Amino acid sequence: MGCNSCSTGKDGQPKGCQNNGTCGTDSCNKLTVFDWLANMSLPNGQEPFDWVEVRFKNGRKHYYKNSEKLTLSIGDVVATQAQFGHDVGMVTLTGELVRIQMKRKKVSETDDEILKIYRKASQKDIDIWSEYRDKEEPMKVKARQFAIEIKLQMKISDIEFQGDGSKATFYYTAEDRVDFRELIKMFAREFKTRIEMKQVGFRQEASRLGGIGSCGRELCCSTWLTDFRSVSTSAARYQQLSLNPQKLAGQCGKLKCCLNYELDTYLDALKDFPRTDAKLITEKGVAVYQKSDIFKGHLWYAYEGEWSNWHIITKDQAKEILELNKKKEKVASLEEYAIDLIQDTKNEFENVVGQDSLTRFDTQKPHKKNKSKSRNKKRRKPQNNSNNAK
Repeated sequence: MGCNSCSTGKDGQPKGCQNNGTCGTDSCNKLTVFDWLANMSLPNGQEPFDWVEVRFKNGRKHYYKNSEKLTLSIGDVVATQAQFGHDVGMVTLTGELVRIQMKRKKVSETDDEILKIYRKASQKDIDIWSEYRDKEEPMKVKARQFAIEIKLQMKISDIEFQGDGSKATFYYTAEDRVDFRELIKMFAREFKTRIEMKQVGFRQEASRLGGIGSCGRELCCSTWLTDFRSVSTSAARYQQLSLNPQKLAGQCGKLKCCLNYELDTYLDALKDFPRTDAKLITEKGVAVYQKSDIFKGHLWYAYEGEWSNWHIITKDQAKEILELNKKKEKVASLEEYAIDLIQDTKNEFENVVGQDSLTRFDTQKPHKKNKSKSRNKKRRKPQNNSNNAK
């Protein structure tokens, strides 16, 4: 994701728009919603919805009432109401889709603490906003040093200045409760501004900072995922994944959110499978479940005492044997139901584009004898025989 000014320069290095996700084209932003109602006209007599969605640093969004009836469009930088002073953000959504988003996120239009949009940001507002945005990174380095000096078990993950520079919000993560009263005094003495500490979870931290996942794509939480549902290890067990924490954990250190994406499909497929704790009783012995292939519908069982010898059957055959066991009947053995899945895994390639065969180096050509040497041997043999006769 990037705007046109983020293209590569002549030296091969990306230029970057230097707007840190607040460019006017709105293509550098996280969690951007496509306004699919933008080209639809309202019925006669209906006034447009007077609420707008405004985005701040790292995907933080709020909804404000356009009480001044300003003509706003996506990408406009506006000055919004704050608890103290004003904040500066960018409009990311207008019109009827804002009503749908507010209903989805349970934001009431009749709330007592309704925030308003003051005006479109002037050049002076934007200059002050950009000036304080440039101070955030060096402040974060100093803030982390202060936290280490007083030995607090916390991590300062991000700092966000209010648009007018009157307040700085420090986002931090911590395992346990942290007493940061002394730290706030140090911050206020050093940075000379009003300080607000806000604790976020590890998933929210990864969402704010962004990054690239093990799949090679941008993190879901920083691009489109807005609700963080709990992920348990049972999701990995149902999908028969290796319970390796290094592979199952994301950049936040928690289980990956994508483990829940296909979980419902696996649960629906497992409804047709017999219970894993059910044993198959045969005349040869009792068979115990070992593993299954959900996609092919196969199960592996092994007789008690013969754990190294597994027998593969289908889920329908396993159900049939269990039904017979309920009637107190036994089958002779699992070998009668065993499936031979030995397949020819040799890949056959076709020369469809006129290229050389892909397997041309697999077979070695027979070694050709040197014709000149063989001819010389034939000529020498009669000479040797004549000499022996003499």
